[in-house]
Amino acid sequence: MGPPPLPDEARLDRERSDGHPHVMPPTLILVPTDPERRLLEPALSEGMHPGDRLELCGFGPVAAAARAARLLVTHLPARVLLVGIAGRFDDRLALGAAYRFARVACHGVGAGTGDAFLPAASLGWRQWPGGDGDAGTSVGDEIDCGARGDPDATGLLLSACAASATAADVAMRIRLFPAAVAEDMEGFAVALACRLAGVPLDIVRGISNDAGDRDKARWRLPTALGAAADLAVRLLGEPPIDVS
Repeated sequence: MGPPPLPDEARLDRERSDGHPHVMPPTLILVPTDPERRLLEPALSEGMHPGDRLELCGFGPVAAAARAARLLVTHLPARVLLVGIAGRFDDRLALGAAYRFARVACHGVGAGTGDAFLPAASLGWRQWPGGDGDAGTSVGDEIDCGARGDPDATGLLLSACAASATAADVAMRIRLFPAAVAEDMEGFAVALACRLAGVPLDIVRGISNDAGDRDKARWRLPTALGAAADLAVRLLGEPPIDVS
């Protein structure tokens, strides 16, 4: 038994003798952790359509990239919606509110640590060089999401292997990525999997805390996830954006 087909090949396999492709599941909704899923699922289920699927992608970039790639091949979605929490860098975003991000960047792949850290792009490295002569799939430290061009979309989300633990962490990340307004751990990983599969992605994050604040007594988890669910349900009613 051979390896699973690539997404484009699998889509072609769905075509039958009448020449018309079968309808694909519209949306794959990914949530990083089970606690997030438990709070999101009741509201999300009200906006889901037949064929939509709600799945865990895992905590952090490694699990999220591997899991997203597997689920894209398994379910062949028309689009992906990543939903969860994030920490804000400053008061440009409101605690307890939810936002749809236009772009996502990667922090942590490169050289050095702390103030000496150098992102991959500054070293001349692409995170993916592009395959089979297709420069359009080349990926650096930043990826556009399906929301780009939407006036309601927020700016840059920064994905890291570890959340900020101090104000110094936040300051260093803002120095390297001055356009970033919030941080998460899975957005870039899922965006890369979607880019390679040619599937549009929207990222919705509820702002649960100030980045660098590890005192969960001050976090607004239920409020942030409630807002994220409301925004995600609205997006489920919109057609996916073509990324071809």
